[in-house]
Amino acid sequence: MDVNNAISVLEELIQTCKDGQKGYLEASSKVKRTDLKTFFNQQAEERGRFASELEAELSRLGKGDKKLSGSVLGTLHRAWIDTKVSLGGDDKTVLDWLEHGEDRAKDAYQKAVGGSLPASLMEIIRRQAASVLAAHDKVKQLRDTADAAAAA
Repeated sequence: MDVNNAISVLEELIQTCKDGQKGYLEASSKVKRTDLKTFFNQQAEERGRFASELEAELSRLGKGDKKLSGSVLGTLHRAWIDTKVSLGGDDKTVLDWLEHGEDRAKDAYQKAVGGSLPASLMEIIRRQAASVLAAHDKVKQLRDTADAAAAA
């Protein structure tokens, strides 16, 4: 087992989860529909749990002293939606933005699942990846519905 590779993968996924957590909280504060707020808050909580679970694994590998937050790209991504909404963006704008973030999360997890990691770690990552993919697909479906409503 390449411990450095496992640490690197965990650190990337932790940042991805923290970006997702912050992104969903940001999205929740921007939308008007209560069903979207509820879904976004649930996803934010889940991404926070995922990050904590991965941080525990990082600690098992001897890197528990390093505190990770989200990425610079994630911060810029959230600033972008602030600007778009302040310029008149609506729930559809937020869903478009959120789907882009979910594309990044899906890609990060797919890359991790395709890598070579210890079986116990791979089990956690596969379980999380399935949930991230389901959230991605739900956001895409919500966005597509919003697109269809806007076109009608």
